[in-house]
Amino acid sequence: MTHTSDKSSAYSQGITIFVYLAVLTALEFFVAVTIGFVQIMVAVAVVKAALVMYYYMHIYKLNNDNEGEENSYEYKTGTNRLGLWLFLLSDSFVFGALLVVRFNLLGMTRPPLSQTLGLIVTAVLLISSFFMNRAEVAIENGDRKGFKTNIIITLVMGIGFLLGVVGVEWPNAIAEGVWASKNTYGAVFFMMTGMHAFHVLTGIIFLLIVLRNGSRGLYDEKHYPVEAVAVYWHFVDLVWIFFYPALYLIGVLSS
Repeated sequence: MTHTSDKSSAYSQGITIFVYLAVLTALEFFVAVTIGFVQIMVAVAVVKAALVMYYYMHIYKLNNDNEGEENSYEYKTGTNRLGLWLFLLSDSFVFGALLVVRFNLLGMTRPPLSQTLGLIVTAVLLISSFFMNRAEVAIENGDRKGFKTNIIITLVMGIGFLLGVVGVEWPNAIAEGVWASKNTYGAVFFMMTGMHAFHVLTGIIFLLIVLRNGSRGLYDEKHYPVEAVAVYWHFVDLVWIFFYPALYLIGVLSS
C-alpha cells in the first residue's frame, strides 16, 4: 500500500490503516493474556508504530522537494515540517527514557492496573487518531464541514482518553496501593502516564486552536497548521502504542 492524496482514496486508506491497528491491538491483548510472549508484543508495537508514522504522520513528506523562494509558503512548510520532526525526535528520547526506567525498575512485572480500562482508553486514543486523519484529509480537499466535524470528534475522544487515565485510572491505582511517594510501581506509573497526559492536554489545546481558526476560514490550500497538529496528535498516539503494553500487558500472566 502506498500513500495517496485523492480524497476518497485517502479516506479509504485511513479506514484500512485503522482496521490494521485495531486488529494488531486485539492480537497484542490476546498474546498478553494467553502466552505472555513479550517478543511478539514488541514486534506488534513496532509494526503499529510504523503504520502510524508512515500513513498518519506521513513521514515521507520530509523527502518532498521544497523549491521556491525563501519566503514562499512551500519553502516555509518544508522547513517547518523538518523542525517539527526534529522536535518530536528530541521528545521521543524523554519517552524512551521512561520506558528504560520502567523495565529497569519493574522488570517483567507490572502495576496492578485494570486490563479493561487500559484497553478502553487505548481504543479511544486509536479512534481519535483515525478522526484526526480524516480532519486533515478533509481540509486538504476544501471540505470545511468535514474538517470541523472530525476535529470536534477528535477533541471529544482526546478529552475522553484524558479523563479515563487521570479521572478514573489514577484514583483506581491509588485505591490499589499504587502511590508515587510510597512504591516503585507508583513512581513509574504516575511518571509515565503523567508525562503522556500532559502531551495529550497540549494536543487538545492545539486542536482547539485549529478548530477556531478553521471556523474563521483561515485554512485553504495553505493548511500546514492542521498538518502540524495532526502529526503531533498521532505522535501522542505513537507513544501510547509502546506505553500500553509496557504498563498493562507485559507481566499480566504473572500478576
